[in-house]
Order: sequence, then structure tokens, then C-alpha cells
Amino acid sequence: MTYTREDITRIAKEQNVRFIRLQFTDLLGSIKNVEIPVSQLEKALDNKMMFDGSSIEGYVRIEESDMYLYPDLSTWVVFPWVTENKVARLICDIYMPDGTPFAGDPRGILKRALQEAEEMGFTTMNVGPEPEFFLFQTDEKGNPTMELNDQGGYFDLAPTDLGENCRRDIVLMLEEMGFEIEASHHEVAPGQHEIDFKYAPAIKAADQIQTFKLVVKTIARQHGLHATFMPKPLFGMNGSGMHAHQSLFRGKENAFYDANDKLGLSNVARHYMAGILRHARGIAAITNPTVNSYKRLVPGYEAPCYVAWSASNRSPMIRIPASRGLSTRIEVRNPDPAANPYLALAVMLKAGLDGINNKLPIPAPVDRNIYVMSEEERQDAGIPSLPINLKEALAELLRDDIICEALGDHALSHFYELKEIEWDMYRTQVHQWERDQYLTMY
Repeated sequence: MTYTREDITRIAKEQNVRFIRLQFTDLLGSIKNVEIPVSQLEKALDNKMMFDGSSIEGYVRIEESDMYLYPDLSTWVVFPWVTENKVARLICDIYMPDGTPFAGDPRGILKRALQEAEEMGFTTMNVGPEPEFFLFQTDEKGNPTMELNDQGGYFDLAPTDLGENCRRDIVLMLEEMGFEIEASHHEVAPGQHEIDFKYAPAIKAADQIQTFKLVVKTIARQHGLHATFMPKPLFGMNGSGMHAHQSLFRGKENAFYDANDKLGLSNVARHYMAGILRHARGIAAITNPTVNSYKRLVPGYEAPCYVAWSASNRSPMIRIPASRGLSTRIEVRNPDPAANPYLALAVMLKAGLDGINNKLPIPAPVDRNIYVMSEEERQDAGIPSLPINLKEALAELLRDDIICEALGDHALSHFYELKEIEWDMYRTQVHQWERDQYLTMY
């Protein structure tokens, strides 16, 4: 939706909006906001709202902390779940006092990658995200427990799926906020859910992922449940992914489609895939950014841990969905919903563009179940593995010049520092498994 500032001030008055949340995303993917009374709306629309960047994870040092919020008017929405003292939000880009974009703003990093694509003739990157989440029960204080809200399975219905009413309310809220919901269903694991919304240009898709997370958590709380996008909350069950369907367009033409190819894939699509496969290990720290992410990327739970592609099976990292024509796309299956969506889309796009620029040859598709292949068979087939932990992923990130360039020096150095601390905290912690395993043995 396109709004003018006149539209926004009119709607705010008509709907009796009392507060505006100026939202942005920190380096780790957390939504932040500066809330202002509606009396400050004009000032915000003039790009004159300032905040302290030194208080935001991965932003700047105290001595250079003043930053400005530039609202994107197309992101205006009034939160439908707030009935009194209504609240609206605008998603913002971050600018420095001298009027230049802040180099560490994740939304700005994605915009830079899209600019490069546009210079190559690709006017749009379409993205269809599929974020999964778990619903857990809460205790009498409202804190999350490890009790699942149901024992349902894939595509189950009530009464087995006790999350159905919650999920339905989430869908209704999202639709009221302008989302076009395509499907909503129970996922494989008990307590696990997926709501798919229509593809959108990359910036809008990343904005929608952040809005989606906020709505899911808010409505779950109203149902006495806790929604989590943690990639692998439970041992022995499937984790939550965020598969990213993507394609490039030149105007109204899908650059990934070729009617004369037996798979319907253009050379552009094949080079793009080759680029993502080439940089798969380098982008893992961004698409799978937590210690917990690598507990999901293990054989046996439908999550991809091998760098390969196929049009006919779901064990490789990249799958080609059956739709053709304008719907021709690739599905990258390793990202998880803990990823910062702006950074994840930026590095996938940058990897794909590198494949196109250098006309990288795509390896042969792998049309058998990789999980049942031996290590020797995988090596013979030239199928690498994704990193097995965050430490390895961070090392691969630093080795990949193209992906480092996509992030820029500021975001790269701050992201790496934060994640190194996270790994070190995990590495030095004594976990319950170790006590169970060793306390009586030794």
C-alpha cells in the first residue's frame, strides 16, 4: 500500500491513534522501537526523530551515538489488537546526522544488495518466506514452560490441534494488517505451526517477517501461550525453519524461467543457484545465526545439512518447486526464523548475483535421499556439508570475501564480535547433558 503523509495524518486522526511506534531492527534481528505520542507524528514524518544508537546491539559507540529515524510511509499500519489508546507503527531506515544512511542498518544492507541487482538489470527480488514456530503453554505467572499446547502432527485439525484457535486469530490479525495469507497449518512436530503469506519484493518481505513475528507472539500471549521462533526448542523433534522461496524479475518477466529448458529453469536461475551453493558455508552464520540453529541442521529431521539441489526431493539445501512461468522460483531451505531477515536475504541475493556475474556452473542435481548416503558416497558426489556449529560457520563467514562485502565492515565486525561472545558463553557453560553423562561415571 502506498501512503502519503497526508493519508497518514488523516488516518491517525480518524482512527484516534494515540501513539506511534517507530520500528527498526538491530543486528541480531530483534525489533526495536521508539514510541512517540501522536503529537510528534509530523516531526517523525519530517525525519527529525532522533535516538541513541549506542544503546542498540551492534550499532555504534557512545561517542557517535546520535541517529535519525526515517520512516518508510508504505509500512504504516494501525495495530488491530489495541482497542483503546490505539497504536500505529512505521518501519524506519537509520540515518546518520549528516544525512547519510547508517552502514550498519540491516534494512539498508539489504537495500544495497538490491541496488546491485538493479544495476545488473534485475528490478525485483521476489521472496516467499515460510517461518515456522512453536506454541508452548505458560505458567500462572505468564512465563513459558516446556509444555506443548497440543500433540498434533502435520496438517492435523482440532481437537488434536489446540493451537488452531490461536492460529486462526493470528491469521485474522495479519489479514487485517494487509497480509495475504496463502495457507495456515499444523507442522510436523507437536506444538509446531506454519502460516504462509504471499511473496513480496525483498524489502517488504523482510518487513513482513518482522511484523509476523510481532503478531504471532502478541496473539499467542492473549491465548495464554508462548510463541517461539527458536530453531530447535525440543530434542528428538523437527526444528523450525524459514524456507525462503526467491526469484529475480526484469520488469514483469521472471528471469528464472525458460520455457525451452526441461526443468523450466533459465541460465540466470542456474547461475544464481550455483552462487548460493558456492557460498552456502559462508552465509550459514547469517541464515543460521545461533548456537541452537545447528541443532536443527542434523540428519533425520527434514532440515537440510548438505549443500546440494534437486527438483524432486527435499533433502538438499535448495529445492525447485513444481510451479513454472511467473511462479518459477528456487526454495532455499536452510535458513531459520532466528535469522535477521534483512541480512539473510542480502547475503543470499549477493551469493546468487556472484553466481550470475561469474556464470558459475551448477553441479548436477541430487535426486536421491542424501540422508541415507554414506559419507564416502557424498564425497564421491561432491556434496559438502553445511557447518556443524556456530564456531565453524563464523570461520567460514570470514573466509568469504563476497559475503563480507555484502555485510560491510561495520555490520561484519559487530556481528562477528557478538556471535563470538555467544559461542564462548555456550562453550564454557556446563550443560545438563554433561552432568547426566559424566557425574556418576567418573
